[in-house]
Amino acid sequence: MHVQMLKSKLHRATLTGCVLEYEGSLAIDLDLLDAVGMLPYEKILVVNQTNGERLETYAIPGPRGSREFCLNGAAARCGYPGDMLTVMSFASMTPEEAAGCRAKVAILGPGNHIVELKG
Repeated sequence: MHVQMLKSKLHRATLTGCVLEYEGSLAIDLDLLDAVGMLPYEKILVVNQTNGERLETYAIPGPRGSREFCLNGAAARCGYPGDMLTVMSFASMTPEEAAGCRAKVAILGPGNHIVELKG
């Protein structure tokens, strides 16, 4: 048996853009992906704390240092620049592995800068 556990989370991110005419997904600054161990093209759950929308998509690498969070394609209809997001990824593991699992969590502040890093 495997359980799905939180692997990484970017909390209180500010949405910086929405581009409807694009192939889809959420572009995230590579520095922020690296900080919590999220991989480019990894499946993610995006929760828009501003409007309550939730969507599954995948992370695409945004330019390093850009502090970008940009919804693309159909996902662009799920928010507006300035909305607050939480972005999560999960891992499948045995209960024994899960017992020692600690998610990497970055709490973001103004300008999508990391103000706290946990795990």
